[in-house]
Amino acid sequence: MAVYTQVSAEALGAFLSRFDVGELVSAKGIAEGVENSNYLVDTTRGRFILTLYEKRVSVDDLPYFMALLDHLAARGNPVPPAIRDRAGQAIHALEGRPACLIEFLTGVSVTHPTPAQARAAAEAMGRMHASLTDFTLDRPNSLGPDAWRPLFERCGRAMDLIQPGLYDHVDKALDKLLADWPRALPRAAIHADLFPDNVLMLGDRVTGLIDFYFACTEVRAYDLAVMHGAWAFDGAGEKYDAEIGRALIQGYTASFGLSPEERAALPILAEGAALRFFLTRAWDWLNTPADALVTRKDPLAYLRRLDFYAEHGTHLFA
Repeated sequence: MAVYTQVSAEALGAFLSRFDVGELVSAKGIAEGVENSNYLVDTTRGRFILTLYEKRVSVDDLPYFMALLDHLAARGNPVPPAIRDRAGQAIHALEGRPACLIEFLTGVSVTHPTPAQARAAAEAMGRMHASLTDFTLDRPNSLGPDAWRPLFERCGRAMDLIQPGLYDHVDKALDKLLADWPRALPRAAIHADLFPDNVLMLGDRVTGLIDFYFACTEVRAYDLAVMHGAWAFDGAGEKYDAEIGRALIQGYTASFGLSPEERAALPILAEGAALRFFLTRAWDWLNTPADALVTRKDPLAYLRRLDFYAEHGTHLFA
């Protein structure tokens, strides 16, 4: 469930009165997602998304996210920019939270993507990267390599409650990753979280790239590595789909391209992406009460990806 902050009809009606979007007809909480509170809002003039930003999204980062979306939208990418009120403001406060009214995009997120859908999504990522080559704002990756060791130590030996011996296993993998991380590769603004549920599709056509709230400046090819781990495995990380994996690489290469250095670094980038999501899931697993409304995600699903890439990565991306 992803409605942490309740919004009354009265408060929402008053909020919408600042915009030229018509009067409130209905609003429904959206269960998908885990980071923010989201509502599907219908008015007399159309449909919109209301997002209230919860603790993991800093209000100080919102201008960066809004500028990124405006930049991409202006270049024809299927992204949902925030709607500005009559005073030109995009970022507001509602029920004590930062809030934005966002353009609604049609399409659905696929649970079991086909190779054709994976290729289309990777092509869309490539076009997004091409559009961002002249985006000049910078936001450090708060969940990048420099954050992995501190987060690992915060989890500590409690990791062994998830699986015996897990702390030592991850400690060894982390040492290797930090030693081998390819910091000299081209850096740019990236999405950093382009899972299937952050891509909207109609058939094999991408209609939306959404949820840019982990966007940051990072090694650009890392974005493709994150996508590869999210799309090419089943949810438990137990089965790898080679067709999906190939389609992702082919689609991205066709629309943007990979240098020989970037392709050679994909195995270690994929291991790093798997470790990043393992660590945040492990932290949440250890610190979210079992009876909380938020469903905890299994960190071992990403440990399996990490181990798979460590064993087979060199052959996957050749």
